[in-house]
Amino acid sequence: MGDPLTGLLSALDLADTGARTSEDIFTGSSQWMPHGRVFGGQVLAQSLVAAQRTIAPDRIAHSMHGYFLRPGDLDAPITFSVDRIHDGRSFSTRRTQAYQDGRPILSMIASFQDRDDGLDHQVDMPADLPDPDELPTAAEVLGDIDHPIARSWAYERPFDIRHIPSPIYLSVDGAHVPHQAVWLKAIGPMPDDENLHRAALVFASDFTIQESVIRRHGLAWATPGLKVASLDHAMWLHRFGRVDEWMLYAQESPNAIGGRGLAQGRIYSRDGILLASVAQEITVRVPSGN
Repeated sequence: MGDPLTGLLSALDLADTGARTSEDIFTGSSQWMPHGRVFGGQVLAQSLVAAQRTIAPDRIAHSMHGYFLRPGDLDAPITFSVDRIHDGRSFSTRRTQAYQDGRPILSMIASFQDRDDGLDHQVDMPADLPDPDELPTAAEVLGDIDHPIARSWAYERPFDIRHIPSPIYLSVDGAHVPHQAVWLKAIGPMPDDENLHRAALVFASDFTIQESVIRRHGLAWATPGLKVASLDHAMWLHRFGRVDEWMLYAQESPNAIGGRGLAQGRIYSRDGILLASVAQEITVRVPSGN
């Protein structure tokens, strides 16, 4: 498996097949995951990389909306087909379809804009939260547990993730509330490529956001029979920030009904700059008795 951050950078380094018919075609591989399925954040990030490859260099991604259609197979390559929907004076739009064995596993539309001046405001970062250095790492919480998922979350993720108020890996301590926050950053230095940092931020945005839904109901990831799957993922990229520096991911769930839960999040730099906003809907299957 090797170094997780090297694995992430390798997964984001898509191969251009050279096909230029009605669509641009790229291929990519997957990082290892203990459950054998492709991590949703990975295929989202790869889809954005594929779309960005067809965009003029002065245009940057500002929003993306993706639907997860099927679980991805770790052992099969992923083909990314990019449709150049529109190129206007200031904006470009791309549709990326991710395929395995001829079947779509994700469909995403992303929009790109020229750098421009204009109105500027943001919601402030939550105050009075502990610094990341005051919180335990995943390795400190899970490192002694002999289980493939525990080992993966402790040692094999390319991001260091630290929960506020506490993780819900094994239990939900304290009040069952529909909100939480995490500090996160890449486990090592990243190249000085803004588009690569944006793609890695998309990758990281799929970590932990689902927890605001299940924390509200006192459900830990270790709950026997609990099944959670992402349905869609929307993200708005507001400002640039380096993912190899600490970021605060504030998360909340405004609603759950019909076996689905909605989660929303805001990602800030350590000094309080709002980098991105996120929304994701998930399915939640709760074992009887919970």
